[in-house]
Amino acid sequence: MPRRNVRGRAPGARRPQRRKDVLHGRGGHRARDFRCVGCRLDVSLDAPGTAHRNHCPNCLASLHVDGRVPGDRAADCHGRMEALSMSVRPDGEWLVIHRCLSCGALSANRIAGDDNALALVRLALRPLRDTWPGRHSPPA
Repeated sequence: MPRRNVRGRAPGARRPQRRKDVLHGRGGHRARDFRCVGCRLDVSLDAPGTAHRNHCPNCLASLHVDGRVPGDRAADCHGRMEALSMSVRPDGEWLVIHRCLSCGALSANRIAGDDNALALVRLALRPLRDTWPGRHSPPA
């Protein structure tokens, strides 16, 4: 009698391939999402509270892809943008200020409803942390 493994197949035998329900081709299964340059999370383009998802809701990192108009994807840089600080509009809406690590450009992006609240608060409190008494050197 031939040896069988736990799943009932002979050793070295390949399991039958399952039907693939993802779409392959240009964009395919990732047509409505992108992979974050910071934390590598697959992020959906659908964002509550904004029409143009432009940063990762987990780590707030972004790419320099927009030109003058949000969502136009007209920038040539494509550099990584770090979340630098926060700003608040007169109507109370919060914005994340990003700086491109390649060209140094600054941009203000609306926060989305699913952004990581802890990351947003840490970013908002960064000026207080950086000026705390006894801290002699700026953060790296």
